[in-house]
Amino acid sequence: MTHPKGTATPNRAAVGGVLAGLAVLAASCGTPASTSPSSTLISAVGAESVYANVIAQIGGSYVHVDSIQNNPNTDPHSFEASSALAREISSADLIVRNGAGYDDWASKMIAASPNPLRKVVNVQTLLKLPDNIKNPHLWYNPNTMPSVAKAVATDLSVLQPSNASYFSANLAAFNASLQPWKAEIAKFRTDYANTPVAVSEPVADYLLQAAGCEIKTPFSLEAAIMGGGDPSPQDVTLQDNLFSNHQVKVFVYNQQVTDTLTQSFQNLAKKNGIPIIGVYETMPTNYNYQSWMMAETVALEKAVADNLSTTKL
Repeated sequence: MTHPKGTATPNRAAVGGVLAGLAVLAASCGTPASTSPSSTLISAVGAESVYANVIAQIGGSYVHVDSIQNNPNTDPHSFEASSALAREISSADLIVRNGAGYDDWASKMIAASPNPLRKVVNVQTLLKLPDNIKNPHLWYNPNTMPSVAKAVATDLSVLQPSNASYFSANLAAFNASLQPWKAEIAKFRTDYANTPVAVSEPVADYLLQAAGCEIKTPFSLEAAIMGGGDPSPQDVTLQDNLFSNHQVKVFVYNQQVTDTLTQSFQNLAKKNGIPIIGVYETMPTNYNYQSWMMAETVALEKAVADNLSTTKL
């Protein structure tokens, strides 16, 4: 599968070396890496920091969580596999990964250190999404995390049955905490239905669609930029005209991955008085999932209602 732009795709040499190390590590260990009777902590890994955050909210004091892709200030493409990552994957009792071609490195590493007791949540599989899904940024869909949180609570309860009621209570609290965000989305959809927007790539498309926005950018342009390629001249002209002819009210771009073309879109939007929103592909620091999604949604509302740009959270 072709990795989309924004995918943390380690180079093949690095992956090969790490996988070889994992094979040696697995052979030398000889036993599963499940939580031992003397341990009070479940070892968990979120391939993306947003999933690590949800694991931590559900597992609370009974989990130790490591997040892999966790730097909102870098291009997510720059991720590279390492021996430290190999050890984290090998020793994990629970792993949550996005799937959808976004983190194929994780599936290779998991396969290289088999453990029949390990729990693995592939969000794409959990949501029954096809392999050819066009937009892998599943965490921006308001319907994703309730399912992920439920799967995490279920798996944690299997790993530590004595704490099942604790995990269940945290799941209920998590679901309740999503309601203000969902209410904000519903309010925007009511107040600003069919708001026309332009985007650079489909990072926040699921949120925009849930909010009732009409994405005017051709998906072929979004896909080209996401995949690290060049959009067609026709698509670029169409996008430019969206700004020049004031056909959109907001421009949403991935502020972690910019280049000359996406900067030109920003400049043209600003020139025509169109507010811009720099969304994050990786969860920013000092936020949890709920507050992050609420902040992105509020930024959208400020752009439409008050013509205010938000380039950083």
